[in-house]
Amino acid sequence: MKKLVCVAVGAFALLFPVLSKGRDKNDVQFVQMRDFVGKNVGQIVVRDEGPGVMLDLHLHGLTPGEHAIHFHQVPNCEGSDFKAAGPHYNPDGKKHGFENPEGHHAGDMKNFTVGQNGKAKVSIEDPDVTLKPGPRQLSSVAIVIHAKADDYQTDPSGNSGDRVACGVLDTRTH
Repeated sequence: MKKLVCVAVGAFALLFPVLSKGRDKNDVQFVQMRDFVGKNVGQIVVRDEGPGVMLDLHLHGLTPGEHAIHFHQVPNCEGSDFKAAGPHYNPDGKKHGFENPEGHHAGDMKNFTVGQNGKAKVSIEDPDVTLKPGPRQLSSVAIVIHAKADDYQTDPSGNSGDRVACGVLDTRTH
């Protein structure tokens, strides 16, 4: 039995550098999302995809329907209204919205839908940001889910309503 364990550990030690080659500890971030009373409403996995990031949403306990989701500039989800998260992540100083001729913020993302059971399991892309060092690096931000859909035009937040869930992404702590 000891021989088998030693062989398995040895094989892992040899293969680990090959399996993890090119992957950085900050290539994947796990963000716990909480609602306005502090209840866990799921997790978002943020993966660096080269140009851009992919967010895998695993959410529950939300109101059914279409919701906006944005990266916000301040990594702070304090308070029941999540206003401490500040405005949208916007390193280029643009207006809000994919349909705004002066936009869009780097933190703007497409809406997602929560099912009648209050759950959402969906992937969303943000091609305008990265987890890697650079001018649009998400080193420390908040992810905020809004009560309504983003209209993709209205500055500053697309008429997306109240902030109903929040989580902090901070690559500096991993």
